[in-house]
Formats: sequence, structure tokens, C-alpha cells
Amino acid sequence: MKLSRQLPVTSAISAIDLLVSAAPELSKGRLKDAMNKGAVQLVGKPVKRLRRAQFMLKPGATLLLNYDEDILQRQCAPATLLFDETAYSIWFKPAGMLSQGNEWGDHLSLLRFAEQHFTPARQVFLLHRLDREASGLVILAHSKKAAAAFSQLIAQRHIAKGYAITIKGQLSADLIADGVISLPLDNKASETRFTVEDYNAVTDCSRLHVQLISGRKHQIRRHFASVGHPVLGDPQYGSGNKSAAGLALQAVSLSFNCPLRRRQQHFELPAALRIA
Repeated sequence: MKLSRQLPVTSAISAIDLLVSAAPELSKGRLKDAMNKGAVQLVGKPVKRLRRAQFMLKPGATLLLNYDEDILQRQCAPATLLFDETAYSIWFKPAGMLSQGNEWGDHLSLLRFAEQHFTPARQVFLLHRLDREASGLVILAHSKKAAAAFSQLIAQRHIAKGYAITIKGQLSADLIADGVISLPLDNKASETRFTVEDYNAVTDCSRLHVQLISGRKHQIRRHFASVGHPVLGDPQYGSGNKSAAGLALQAVSLSFNCPLRRRQQHFELPAALRIA
């Protein structure tokens, strides 16, 4: 079952009572589960997820219910906190987990997982995203000051991000010598640098280390598909690259000069979490 409803509040009422009356096809238990998983939002500036069933609504308020039974029943592997620097932390986001939620919920998101992880609670700010199908390192900030400082680093391209990918086929000698794909994406300059680590003639696949110079949506995946060597397991770009193991793309390293402690930092994805 899937439904979306905008629910105006005309008199003082608890959130769950309004939802039960406005969505009679859903049981109270399912509605409470939807609230807990972030599928109910209270309109405002900003819009906020409403999780407390007994929260009292005032006249003039508006609730948004976006219920998708399939999404709410999905599960994924948990994220892992790898490095805790107090003001920020470095996490391993598994494949299948969103970086942040959407209008249909946030229970499968790294942001929500991190919010629930810390005791006592910390603020959690997402600084950059990693595709749902991909896995690897993500930085989260835990104060507005840290979020602003890291956002500036990202805008200035002062965070070096390394990726490990496996592509279909063997790159040409000329492309290997160039070591870069610079095809524009979305009418914007885009640059992906790479080095070849090995080529497996049996599987006809190449393993590469990649560094993004720009950060366009799905840049790595689109760039390698555009030169005829799509990332293995990519469900969206390329052909002949299906893989039961999923998308062979991992964010494996992060390097930057910490804007808070003024020291060089380098983080590597542990070998135990790397795609074989």
C-alpha cells in the first residue's frame, strides 16, 4: 500500500488521532511505525519529522503523511562508526543505506542511524552524500561550527576523496596513459582521475583507484559508462555489467587539513570492510 496525504489541523488533537481519522485504511500500529520511521512530517520552517504519537497539534498546523509499505518494511545492514573526533565522525555507510532520508522516511538512512547511536545525543549534520548503492566513508559533523567549517572545505575542494571501483573490460592504453576522464556532465566541467591497479582477463574486469576533482551526481558511474567501461553492478548506467554482488564502488579514503584542530588528517577504510 502506498499513499500520500496532507492533513490540515482544525482543532487541538494528538498526532496519532488525526492520522487514524484521516487514514482509516491503516491500523494505529502501522501509523505509529510510520511515525517512528520518519514518514510523518510537521509542516513548518523547517519541515520536521514528527515521531511522537501523542504530540498535541494546534489548529492551523499541517501534517504530511507519506506511507509506502514496501519502503517501511525494507531493511539494510547497520552503519559502523569508525573514527570519533567528537566534533565530527567518520562512518562506514553500507550499500543499500541512504545518506539521508526523504519524504517516505529516514529509517534506512545514515543520518538517522547516527542520531540514534550517540548517548548522550549529539547534533548530526550530513556534509556530503554517497549513492545508496555504494558503500564507504562518510563524514558527519556534530556542531554547526564544525558543519560550516567542513562545508567550506568541501566547497573549496580541499577534501581528497579516494574510491575503489571495478569496471567492465580493459581500458585502452591511451586512456590509461591519460589517467583522467574530463567529459562535461550536466553542462558543467567534470574531472575524474584514476590509476589502474589490475586487470583480470578471466572476468574481463579492471580494478581502479579513483579521485574526484569535481563532484557531479553519479560522476564516477557516468564517466566510466560514457567511455564504454561501466562500473560492475551498476543498475543505472552501462550494459553487460550486471553483478549479484552489487555496485563495485567504495569510498575508501578521506584526506584533509582539519579546520578545527589545524592538523592533517587521513582516514582509510579498514580492509575487513572493503569489497573483495
